[in-house]
Amino acid sequence: MSRGDSHEVIVIGAGASGLAAATALHAAGRDTLCLEARDRVGGRLLSVPAADPGRTLDLGATWFWEGEERVRKLATGGGVEIFAQHLAGDTLFQDVTGTRRFQGNLIDVPSYRFAAGAQSLASALAAALPQDGLRLGTPVTAVQADSSDGLELRTPTGTLRAEHVVLALPPALAVERIDFGDAFPAELARLARATPVWMGAVAKVVARYPSAFWRREGLAGAASSRIGPLQEIHDMSGPGGRSAALFGFAHASVVGPGFAQAVTAQLTQLFGPAAASPEALHVQDWSAEHWTAPSTVQHLADYSLFGHHLYQRPALGGRLHWASTETATEYAGHIEGALAAGERAAQAVLSSTVPSR
Repeated sequence: MSRGDSHEVIVIGAGASGLAAATALHAAGRDTLCLEARDRVGGRLLSVPAADPGRTLDLGATWFWEGEERVRKLATGGGVEIFAQHLAGDTLFQDVTGTRRFQGNLIDVPSYRFAAGAQSLASALAAALPQDGLRLGTPVTAVQADSSDGLELRTPTGTLRAEHVVLALPPALAVERIDFGDAFPAELARLARATPVWMGAVAKVVARYPSAFWRREGLAGAASSRIGPLQEIHDMSGPGGRSAALFGFAHASVVGPGFAQAVTAQLTQLFGPAAASPEALHVQDWSAEHWTAPSTVQHLADYSLFGHHLYQRPALGGRLHWASTETATEYAGHIEGALAAGERAAQAVLSSTVPSR
């Protein structure tokens, strides 16, 4: 076996939590390799180019809020420009009786966004890793104890070994896609299979327009609907209203033939004829993302399992550490929670008393 097949730590997943763990471990001098199944970093941080140069539209995580200092520190240190979410204007409410307008923004709260998109946070973290410290397009198919008391990881391109593994995937996805054999206690295996995936059963829709026309009409771009398909809508325009966009959430179960047309019709009913012809309409169905959602994702609904105490304990003889926003004890489901979970996992590795090989 070549030296390159073995590492002190292997992190599975290059989303916010995995990259936070990998960069912390690398900074501490640990031989760390981060493996990512996709051909990009970011996980549920996904940004696509908008019309204006340097601007993007977020198809995944979008905001952070006051008090989420890990995100703010990462953005500041990584040169990621942030700006305040647009709040000014009135709110629209839609039900079977029609559309009503209410004074003021009754939906949005003060928050912040990223001028170059939330995925730029992941790019900033990845830039801190050495070139050979990150491998894309490398899904892990199995993890098991090896003969030397470490862990063996199988991938489509070969086998790797590590003293510690950081599992930075939603637990339900991890136990469905990775073969751990019977290494997990029954209670932990049941917990992982039952834990919801944040955004996993959601479709996010972004409609881009030539201008933020709703602002000229005194609207905040905020709307709530009881008839859908979008259940809530927000302004996603960039700084100064460019690039102009509205976005909304729908349950993934309603996505299918005619969904895009239904969305456009709904936006037109709410915001008027100017909403009928978006320059672009992006539909990101996270339930259809193979590397985000397990097959059971639409049936997982017990969010009280987030941050469960079993996720705070290393598994597999103290060598496997949980890290994803679902396992965070604070800000679970937020980018802040992902960063916190990655930090916790890295610290658990650094303070581990499990003997090295």
